[in-house]
Amino acid sequence: AVVPGPGLLNAAGALSTAWACNAPVLVIAGQIWEHQYEKNIGALHEIPNQREMIAHIMKSATYIPQPEDAPGVIHEAFRHLLSGRPRPVEIEMTPDMLGRQADVSLLGPAARDASPAIDQDALEAAAKILGQAKYPVIMAGGGAMDAGEPLLALAETLQAPIILTPNAKGAVSDREPYTMSLLGGHKIWAKADAVLAVGTRFDRALLDWGIDGMKVVRIDVDAEEFGKVQQPDAAILADASQGLSALVDAVGKHNRSRESRVEEIASVREAVADELFEKGQVLAEIGTVLREELPDDGVLVGDVTQVAVYTDMGFPTYYPRTYVSSGFQGTLGYGYATSLGAQVGAPGRKVISVNGDGGFLYTQPEMATAKQHNIPVVAIVFDDGAFGNVKGIQRTRYGGREIASTLENPDFVKLADAFGMAGYRAETPEQLRAVLKEALAVDAPA
Repeated sequence: AVVPGPGLLNAAGALSTAWACNAPVLVIAGQIWEHQYEKNIGALHEIPNQREMIAHIMKSATYIPQPEDAPGVIHEAFRHLLSGRPRPVEIEMTPDMLGRQADVSLLGPAARDASPAIDQDALEAAAKILGQAKYPVIMAGGGAMDAGEPLLALAETLQAPIILTPNAKGAVSDREPYTMSLLGGHKIWAKADAVLAVGTRFDRALLDWGIDGMKVVRIDVDAEEFGKVQQPDAAILADASQGLSALVDAVGKHNRSRESRVEEIASVREAVADELFEKGQVLAEIGTVLREELPDDGVLVGDVTQVAVYTDMGFPTYYPRTYVSSGFQGTLGYGYATSLGAQVGAPGRKVISVNGDGGFLYTQPEMATAKQHNIPVVAIVFDDGAFGNVKGIQRTRYGGREIASTLENPDFVKLADAFGMAGYRAETPEQLRAVLKEALAVDAPA
């Protein structure tokens, strides 16, 4: 819940991230007083057309004019949150309305809209394309997060690598032999003659890698995704689990014989690991420490920082929703605050927040929240005294002309102490391992 104007705008970065990551977030926003509403007179917190402004990153944006309207508006908001493609929903109300009383009829819990029946012609076309392909490949996005079982079953049937986007990490455990990161996917892409894109915007393939000479099958709960850039050869409108399960059943009668690709996929995964190590040994060593010290069901939240760029591609993930990224928004500074929410949502599990120094300072005041409510997130801050990505771009693209990318940072250990938290300093990956063990062993923020 936020006040109108600057309150809603302060939340906009988080809401655009929820939009990008298909997260069902309900935001309740205030409005100015009714006698000032839509007068554009410069009232406190007033923004002209506030609802229209925020609607661009909302699944719906609505207004409660009177108390008796509240049950219906709220019920409809939750229906939107539960149905179809999950995305944020906004409800607005004025201070006048909040102070009124009225007799209302409460409604029962909102129900999810019934899923449409799968088009059998589209299913048959998709099954034929994938079954007859010599080298089928699967690309899974965040929409496939709850579809791990049929996703793996289809990969085994087709002997198809599963390329997991960062938002899909953990949908299928990286202990299974079919998964690979986007880096691995790029290495095998030229071999593929058919691709199944499930629960993903598929932008990397459509715009960067190319799909010439490749048959494309898509499964998505949002029909608008199908027509972007290029029409697929077959499109199944369904949630990922429903569509994949149907496809597993349908592909059998069309499926050609293929040799196992498990060894090939393992070789690609090894090549990616070697490449990441060669390009950034320290990053790879840090990633190894994080993976070895965080329990398998622990949650890693990566802010926009070089370490998280590495973990997007090189951090093995074993369970759904144990790796959190900001998706295509690339929201600098979202990480620490998000990690507190992840910890509250997963009590009893370990949560690590990976931040750069610049990004951490965006939401550093939430240390007070962590301390007040004893939210035991371990925040790791990589301090290079700069907005490192920005400085790197300035150096490589603009002849080394640097501006506004160097930071004057506090002593982060002393900052932790000021909030009554344990603070540690590490200068090598092995020192990080030692202090991370200590921090994770204590049920308190650090």
